[in-house]
Amino acid sequence: MIRRDYLVIGTGIAGASACEGIRKYDKRSSVTIVGAEVSPPYKRWILSKGFLREKDANLKKLQELDERWFDAHKVEARFGTLVTQFNIDRRLAVLANGESIEFTKACLAMGSRPLRPPVAGTSLGNVIYLRTLRDALALREMSSLEKTIMVVGGGLLACETAASLRMMKLKVGLMHRDPYLLNRYLDPETGAWLTDCFARHGVVLSMGEALNGFEGKTVLRNIQTKSGNRFPVGLAVVCCGGEPNLDLVRNTPLAGPHGSPVTEYLETEEKGIYAVGDLAFYPDRVMGGMRRQTHWENARSQGLIAGANMTGKKRIRYEQVPYFWTEMFDLRMDFVGDFSVLPTRVELQGTYAKKKFIARYYQGDKLRGILLCQQTPREVEAAKDQLRQAQGK
Repeated sequence: MIRRDYLVIGTGIAGASACEGIRKYDKRSSVTIVGAEVSPPYKRWILSKGFLREKDANLKKLQELDERWFDAHKVEARFGTLVTQFNIDRRLAVLANGESIEFTKACLAMGSRPLRPPVAGTSLGNVIYLRTLRDALALREMSSLEKTIMVVGGGLLACETAASLRMMKLKVGLMHRDPYLLNRYLDPETGAWLTDCFARHGVVLSMGEALNGFEGKTVLRNIQTKSGNRFPVGLAVVCCGGEPNLDLVRNTPLAGPHGSPVTEYLETEEKGIYAVGDLAFYPDRVMGGMRRQTHWENARSQGLIAGANMTGKKRIRYEQVPYFWTEMFDLRMDFVGDFSVLPTRVELQGTYAKKKFIARYYQGDKLRGILLCQQTPREVEAAKDQLRQAQGK
């Protein structure tokens, strides 16, 4: 039996940041981080952007914390290791190799996995789900061999991937069941403008087409839509959303329908067990309600705060304006605030034509979100302050 003061499950940025938070306030206690990925923590958000486009894969640019950091801070890191059982009452985790770790406190940071659409052919060869470094390396290699690539989806990952592949001078199609891209976040007018940008860059758009299945014996040959259309393609990148990796704690209080419910201190209802990053369903102290975010900045900051709170030497609330950003072609867009509900009114400052604007999203008279296109970091920080003031925070 291995005994540890702290156990962190998940070797992504959230888990690694939790180790940083722990070590900032507790230098001596025993810490183990364990995760299924064989690589040390890396900047996952780069995979669909610069990493995909570069001629030579620069793995150093991806690194967040390397193995030397864990050694230097006396954190036992077990990469490529799966946790198969997690016993809350006994405070015990069982690894795939049969070893058991008894812990005092734990942080769940297992991240999320790509959703596989409920259609035929999702496991065919040349059907890619972009999530890990291994996926990105495979996509880089396969995209150089196939003449036609179809990206399925219309969210952030789909748009970033389609833009990167097109910037590589590849023939790229994008299939989305809704009438415009990023429809989860954008109002119809801004969404139509962005969709037109993709068309002008040469992405072949199939909007309003719902996926019906992937066809082929062992390798993808066609994509079929529910309207009966068939697209002959040699490679598909499926970006249809993700779901939190909660199988390890399924049917326990640590798993809910929207993630792992936590307090403002990122602690679950099981005292001493925390959840961060893609898992955490947390109270949003600025915008109100409960929220789960799946973006790098959120995972990083939550990990640091949870790690600090686990030591008992700090008591820090997670209180940040929701924020994420994206890059597509020559566009940089920052999303500040709550975009979960379409606005009743949009106030546009600037113009779509010049690709430089600020769109303020209102629910009634209340400012709820600010979209910034090609704006400075100072403008982004000002938007966060403006939203805090609008919510009376």
